[in-house]
Amino acid sequence: MNSLALDLKRDSALTLSQAAVGCEFQIKQVEGSACRQLREIGFCEQMRVKKITHGRNMLCTVCGTRLALSKDLADQIQVVPA
Repeated sequence: MNSLALDLKRDSALTLSQAAVGCEFQIKQVEGSACRQLREIGFCEQMRVKKITHGRNMLCTVCGTRLALSKDLADQIQVVPA
């Protein structure tokens, strides 16, 4: 695991867009205008997600599936280190 993720406190949440590339996180909260759509594709509380790339559109994996998310969507997903 990335040392940045290890340095984070377990209870400190950040958005998926702020999360470090290459680290695994647990989804803590999904909240925002796209909440329903995010849940339908598997982004729901307690799931594990790994951020693969960063940028205007970022890649991540959840449940073994790679997905591309816009920064706006990633801002609606709160995560904590897994």
